[in-house]
Amino acid sequence: MTEQQIYFYPVWVRIWHVLNAILCLLLIFSGFSLQYSNPDFSFIKFRMAVSIHNFAGISLTFSYLLFFLGNYYTENGKFYRLKLKGLAERLYKQIYYYAYGFFVNEPAPYPVSKSRKFNPLQQVSYLVALYMVLPLLFVTGWALLFPEFILKKLLGISGIFLTAQLHVLMGFLIALFLIIHLYVSTMGKSPLSNFKSIVTGWQKVH
Repeated sequence: MTEQQIYFYPVWVRIWHVLNAILCLLLIFSGFSLQYSNPDFSFIKFRMAVSIHNFAGISLTFSYLLFFLGNYYTENGKFYRLKLKGLAERLYKQIYYYAYGFFVNEPAPYPVSKSRKFNPLQQVSYLVALYMVLPLLFVTGWALLFPEFILKKLLGISGIFLTAQLHVLMGFLIALFLIIHLYVSTMGKSPLSNFKSIVTGWQKVH
């Protein structure tokens, strides 16, 4: 079968992807330092960690808004549209492939094509991460920047405490998503093929 190349990642997507990765790493390391801050020892000095975290969080918010608008006004957004009919079966096939099929050289059930950039499991995980978890992370982050707008009490519990806990939880989920995302990205034609695609913009398909 003849191998073809599809230009899947326009320049704006590649720049956004790299910028996102850098900002997320800054948020994870500074957030970890803030979460486990210790006067005797800190991974990053407290004031510096606060400055890095705030800068990266604000920058990531605007980066995300540009990504959202880019998906809305360009064809890139079509790859995130999820068809609910038969979704459970498609997810099962993809999970089976990741857990077993890939390791015994079975063909991918939903290979990349001109009309399909993501498999069903990727679609669901990206939709959850980009359109549910990240917005909650941003909302709680901005709320903690301006705590005067947070409810003082919610169900008898400090509103700031609940907001902070939700922010930490969303941050943990995004960190977990990034780890899984990096691992799954190695499951291409070669361990580095998907990484090359995000650098060059071109994806090799059959």
